[in-house]
Amino acid sequence: MRRKFLVWTMSGLMLTTAAAPVMAGGPGKPAAEQTEADPKALIGRWDITVDENGKSAPSWLEVKLSGYRTLVGYYVGTSGSARPVAHVKFENGAFSFSVPPQWESGKQDLVVEGRLAGDGIEGTVTNPDGKKYSWKGVKAPYLVRTAAPVWGKPINLFNGKNLDGWKASGEKNQWEVVNGVLTSAKSGSNLISEQTFTDFKLHVEFRYKKGSNSGVYLRGRHEVQIEDSPKGAHPSSVLFSGVYGFIAPSEINALGPDQWQSYDITLVGRMVTIVVNGKTVVSNQEIPGITGGALDSNEGAPGPIYFQGDHGPIEFRKVVITPAK
Repeated sequence: MRRKFLVWTMSGLMLTTAAAPVMAGGPGKPAAEQTEADPKALIGRWDITVDENGKSAPSWLEVKLSGYRTLVGYYVGTSGSARPVAHVKFENGAFSFSVPPQWESGKQDLVVEGRLAGDGIEGTVTNPDGKKYSWKGVKAPYLVRTAAPVWGKPINLFNGKNLDGWKASGEKNQWEVVNGVLTSAKSGSNLISEQTFTDFKLHVEFRYKKGSNSGVYLRGRHEVQIEDSPKGAHPSSVLFSGVYGFIAPSEINALGPDQWQSYDITLVGRMVTIVVNGKTVVSNQEIPGITGGALDSNEGAPGPIYFQGDHGPIEFRKVVITPAK
């Protein structure tokens, strides 16, 4: 059997042939199981599930072609934000890259090694602390909508009385209702709605203390950041009203700590619009992938609303969602 190998030229990617046994299927595999490796098969977005000693943890990868011959990308680990990947090395169906540590413990680079596996990818990740886990990935859905949504009836997710309709992420639940306000007075569990949603309009009113940090997760996967960011700060995807790690707001339209503020968020497919205290700061932009800390990486499925409660005090007094029919 003959195989294809890559010749990188200034005019583009050229495929040529040479009389050599195919190695993409791995040594010892019969010829019928061996496949020709094409780097274009790796290009795109991948929803990844990491097996951390029997516990599933979400991750995400995007691979792009830079120029004629270099694969680059973005990677989201099981925590933190999207990190740029300067070079994805690819040879015979196998690939690898490394990124500096972010929120992980340990000082060495995080290393991802993988390979094409049918329509998906699979491999291992070695964290900066040296711990190594296996993972599998599938192509992320485009989530393109062919028609404008028809909106249903608004739903009050918070009834102002108790935590009915919500569940805590951890064993200890610090969330409580105080004088009609949904309150997390200290860092602890996140709070997750029992109902799940696909496309929706969401109105939330919130208040944070000086220096505190929280977030609203859309479908449990994409975080709109709540943080005590200075109003004059340069907009960033990790500051107030940014889609964490991906989309920066046009400005920081925050009122500051100890003030009631509002987000009006519309999510249709991957397209998001965010209105902060009555002003649009993100207008119909695409969310490429999940936030580290997402509940899962199954981007095509409905998901809950969840509030981050592990980064400091936060309060909510109104949570109204209008789902698409």
